Amino acid sequence: MDLPCLPPGGTDFPAPDQALTDPPGLLALGGDLSPAQLLAAYRVGAFPWYSEPNPVLWWHPDPRAVILPETLHTSRSLAKLLRQRRFRITVDHAFDAVIAACASDASIHREGGTWLTPAMQTAYRRLHRQGTAHSVEVWQGDQLVGGMYGLAMGRVFHGESMFSLAPNASRVALVSFVNFLFDKGFILLDCQVINPHTVTLGAIEIPREAFLAYLKSNALPVPVEPWQQVLCEQA
Repeated sequence: MDLPCLPPGGTDFPAPDQALTDPPGLLALGGDLSPAQLLAAYRVGAFPWYSEPNPVLWWHPDPRAVILPETLHTSRSLAKLLRQRRFRITVDHAFDAVIAACASDASIHREGGTWLTPAMQTAYRRLHRQGTAHSVEVWQGDQLVGGMYGLAMGRVFHGESMFSLAPNASRVALVSFVNFLFDKGFILLDCQVINPHTVTLGAIEIPREAFLAYLKSNALPVPVEPWQQVLCEQA
C-alpha cells in the first residue's frame, strides 16, 4: 500500500482521485490535527479517521453520503414528535459536552477503543473556539440526551458524529440542525459514509466528482449569526 505521507501542519493534500479503492477512500496518512491541516483537509473534502497508536489517516470516500434540501426526509412520526416539543433543542450551547458524549457512545467504539481520541476531541474543540466547528444539543430538562457536531465550510456543513441517550434524540438533533442550516443558506450536509440511520432521514450517495463540485461552487462563507441560539423550547 503506497500512500502519500503528510508532514505535520501540511496543507497540500493529494488529489481526491488518488484515494485507494481498498480500503475504500483512504487518501493519505501522517500529519497532525492542527487547525491549519484540518481546515485544508475539509476544503478538499477529506477528513481524519484513525485509532491510536496508528498515525492519522485521511479519507475521501467515493461515493459520498449527503443530505440535500430536496432529499431531507422527516417521517410523520418524527414530525409529530417535534410538534410535541418533548425536547429542548439548542445550537452551540454545549459543544464540549456533545463531543465528549460522542466519544463515549458505544456505537462508535472500535475494537475496545474509539476513533474520537482525546487528541481529536481537543482539535475539534479548538476549531469550535475559532468559530468553525459547531454543535446541536437535545435536552430533556437539564440532561443532555442527544446531539451532533461538525464543521461549517462555505455553504457545506461536514457532519462528524452524533450520539443519543434517549429514543429518537439523535434523529431530532439531525433534522432540527439540518433545517436550521438550510434556512441559513447552507446547501448540503456531508454525512461522509452512508448508514441505515441517515438513510431514514434522507441521506443519498453521490459520486465524488459531484461532491467536489458542490464544494467548489459553495466555498464562499454564509453568515450564520448568531450560531448560539435555542431552536425549540421544551413544552
